[in-house]
Order: sequence, then structure tokens, then C-alpha cells
Amino acid sequence: MLDDGKPIFLQIAESIADGVLAGVYPEGTQVPSTNELAAFHRINPATVGKGLGLLVDRGILHKRRGLGMFVSEGARRQLRDERATAFRADFVAPLLNEAASLGLDLSDVHRIIDQEGAPS
Repeated sequence: MLDDGKPIFLQIAESIADGVLAGVYPEGTQVPSTNELAAFHRINPATVGKGLGLLVDRGILHKRRGLGMFVSEGARRQLRDERATAFRADFVAPLLNEAASLGLDLSDVHRIIDQEGAPS
């Protein structure tokens, strides 16, 4: 599940965020504890704590003293909005720039996307 291409604490944070987006961890529910995640991935609990801390800092998770970490209200929408913004910057803007350099207009781009998205 974890790979060498990215710091482990970031992978932990992304995994929990993915679970929130997918509905595995609905808003208001508890996420696995630091110790559970550390045991599952066979990593240091401090590494897991750092990953969960990133999500707390962003407001995706919140701590309940003595109970653990819980998904914050609005977390799913926040994650979806953040990823939509990143998608636009990482994929849509470069696509449109390349299309412009090829002399394609928006109708050409739409046609190409429709063709690629059509079932085979």
C-alpha cells in the first residue's frame, strides 16, 4: 500500500483523505487511531501522527480529547473543492494551453474529449 516515491506521513494523510472522499469515513465518524494505523502499516506511530496532524491542520479531522480523531463537518466538500482546483491547474490548464498551441479551439477540444469518453 505504501510506496517509496513519497514521504510516508503524506501517504497516510492522502489515504485517510481518500477514505473521506470515498465515504469510507463519513463526516462525524472516527478514523483509525494512530496506533492502529502504525500497526497496520508497520511504521512508527510518530509518522502516522504527523500525517494525521496535517489533516487536523487543514480542518479535515479534529481531535476529541480521550476519544481520538474524527472527520470534521464539511471535510468531504473541502477535499472535493481542493482536488477540483488541483485538477484544473494540473490537467485542464495544460490541456487548453496545448490545444491553443495546436490551433484547436474549445469545440475541437470538446469533440476530442467526447470521442475519447465514448464507450468502445
